[in-house]
Amino acid sequence: MCGIIGCILQDTNVEVAVELAEGLSLLQHRGQDACGIVTCGPRGRLFQVKSNGMVRDVFDTQAISTLRGCMGIGHVRYPTAGSSAHAEAQPFYVNSPYGITFAHNGNLINTLELRAFLDQDAHRHINTDSDSELLLNIFANNLQKTGKFRINEEDIFTAIRDLTKQCKGAYACVAMIAGFGIVAFRDPNGIRPLGYGVRAAGPPVDGLTSPPAGPNDGPRKQKTGLDYLFASESVVIDALGFSDFVDVRPGEAVIVTRTSVSRRQVAEPATFAPDIFEYVYFARPDSVLDGISVYRSRMAMGEMLAAEVKRTLEAETGGEGVDVVIPVPDTSRVAALQLAQSLGIPYREGFVKNRYVGRTFIMPGQQLRRKNVRRKLNAMALEFAGKNVLLVDDSIVRGTTSKEIVQMARDAGAKRVVFASCAPAIRYSNVYGIDMPSRTELVAHDRTEAEVASAIGADLVIYQTLPDLISSCTQVSANPALETFDCSVFTGEYVTGGVSPEYLDHLEQLRNDNAKLKLATMGGEAAQVPRGCSGPMNGADDTVGLFNMGGGARRQ
Repeated sequence: MCGIIGCILQDTNVEVAVELAEGLSLLQHRGQDACGIVTCGPRGRLFQVKSNGMVRDVFDTQAISTLRGCMGIGHVRYPTAGSSAHAEAQPFYVNSPYGITFAHNGNLINTLELRAFLDQDAHRHINTDSDSELLLNIFANNLQKTGKFRINEEDIFTAIRDLTKQCKGAYACVAMIAGFGIVAFRDPNGIRPLGYGVRAAGPPVDGLTSPPAGPNDGPRKQKTGLDYLFASESVVIDALGFSDFVDVRPGEAVIVTRTSVSRRQVAEPATFAPDIFEYVYFARPDSVLDGISVYRSRMAMGEMLAAEVKRTLEAETGGEGVDVVIPVPDTSRVAALQLAQSLGIPYREGFVKNRYVGRTFIMPGQQLRRKNVRRKLNAMALEFAGKNVLLVDDSIVRGTTSKEIVQMARDAGAKRVVFASCAPAIRYSNVYGIDMPSRTELVAHDRTEAEVASAIGADLVIYQTLPDLISSCTQVSANPALETFDCSVFTGEYVTGGVSPEYLDHLEQLRNDNAKLKLATMGGEAAQVPRGCSGPMNGADDTVGLFNMGGGARRQ
């Protein structure tokens, strides 16, 4: 899972880097492994800073000062395909054709086929294991086919249309073409989120529309006197002073230059099915994705889960109740509070969180996740001692975190621990950008609820039902086009099709190898691990710049 951002300002005297860095900090929850920004300055010259690390550490005052220009894109990375090497920090860059930088959120499922095509037919060198680099080179190759000295919007729409036919999987992308503008598009199923907002920039432009570029251009191009900001979540649009948030539709491409904005549906119709796990866990509660308030959906999840908890407790315990509802910070707080109110049970904050430790779900390696649970949370015995406790979490994935939390509750004196999950049992791999690699690592895989409870040390585990989870999202939706979701981690049914057992085996092996690579790097063995490089990185293992500081590497 990653976060992407792109911005183009009307005033060429204003540097966009500060707003891009602020936007990435608002998306930090979507990726804590690496981050990067590329901006476009005078004469189409590109400036880049990217590195492993958190946004606040990579983009200090010195780094931001090297990023010139009124247009740029950015990325926060959480590795799903590829490794955690510095070379795989995004945005990626190709100089031919036209100078393209690219940031991607999602995961492709036909990478082997694409890699073979780019090598054997397109003759384009791929230097990393990242599927984002494949997407960029497919896009670049499609543009190369025009053979033009300068391209227009029609050429870009055609290139993206062909890309949607070639690339299978989940992708929300922002690209920047040097000296031209920002391009954004989503996969035909809209699995990963992306939208944009606008902000007034100077006096209004005379005339709202201009003639279409050709007889088949479709919707007219709107002239722009506005700043445009693209982001994975609407919270970025709100916080940076933009408004009128609009979701990029599934299979749609949007092109923004300093003089016009064009939108077109480029992909063939497909089932609109965003990943429901965005609402369960990944997105910030103050975001609205595809017309659904994440906050309202989580309230509804708590309401639905309350009914399931009541039914299960009556059936399994003979009516023995719980004394207190305690959330597992932070994602489950909204649902847990609603659940407690629905059941008339006291809600208490039993865990105090250290906010300077990252999200454990997106940390690589079981041992690191387990260690960080204790560093991240501290149980207050005052709320646990002698009580029957209902712990509420957004989901149970590997069970590592859940097991540690249950043990912490018992160590704090809990008499009985019931664990409730806002999501159904996760039994299958996610292939669209969430790191749930090995089916055998999922605690619910081939286990009953009673066996899961035993595995994590709880007296009872209660899962949300899938129909109730879907209802939690649809009942608060303002989007009539959204009728279903990708629920593949619960059902094993993949909305794009084309996910074979062989592919799942390959993906699990790839991600397991990369987990070992990451752990070796963090253990001080980085020198023994081979690293690649991509485009302008030139093997540098610190923050670098395309043209920054005279084009050389910038050491921190």
